[in-house]
Amino acid sequence: MSAMKSIRNQVSEEEWKQRVDLAACYRLVADYGWDDLIFTHISARVPGPEHHFLINPYGMLFEEITASSLVKVDLHGNKVMDSEYDINPAGFTIHSAIHAAREDAKCVLHIHSINGVAVSAQKNGVLPLSQQSILVLSSLAYHDYEGIALREDEKPRLVADLGDKNFFMLRNHGLLTAADNIPDAFLFMYLFEAACMIQVRAQAGGGELIPIDQKIIDTAQAQAQAVTRQAGGALAWPALLRRLDRRNPGYDG
Repeated sequence: MSAMKSIRNQVSEEEWKQRVDLAACYRLVADYGWDDLIFTHISARVPGPEHHFLINPYGMLFEEITASSLVKVDLHGNKVMDSEYDINPAGFTIHSAIHAAREDAKCVLHIHSINGVAVSAQKNGVLPLSQQSILVLSSLAYHDYEGIALREDEKPRLVADLGDKNFFMLRNHGLLTAADNIPDAFLFMYLFEAACMIQVRAQAGGGELIPIDQKIIDTAQAQAQAVTRQAGGALAWPALLRRLDRRNPGYDG
């Protein structure tokens, strides 16, 4: 793939920072092995009054994405800035619905991880089996599978099922997180995927499982704030970027 010319001088400093963080998020998803070739998406709202969003160029692997290659679109998926790339219409159906309904959903992260899809196919979904799971269960919603997300009429059901939650399990499909910023969306997905991996492995062990008491789940958010000093994903984000700079630099171009 030839190097893409930087568009840094064509956008605001606020948009450029959002582009760099979103490109980093894509590469981190690839680094953790959660990507599905080119077929899932992370979107982020461009700072400012316009309802414009950044999403991956359709055809690029997550490990290749840069700040300049991200495609800027409106809520209808129309490009509002020149780009040689198109976007995946199925991906933006889900993302645009959530962005339109949730002002706080500045970043929407959706993956088809193997562990996540495995648990999404289980009737009882996420079980209270791990420390990671209690943080997920404190803000988790579900949406039944309706086929590949291409139909506009699915949007109201997606939005209604998500409500005000941060973790969203798409049955028979995958995982989604929604957050006010990119670092939080990534942290939420790290917890979500970890909870699913632990559950699948615990079930495979064949022994009797020990569920966590509901009273502990009810206090999970307060516990999480104490651990992260109320900084959420921002506490780990600089370290994640340093890791990315060592393993796959160039996302900020």
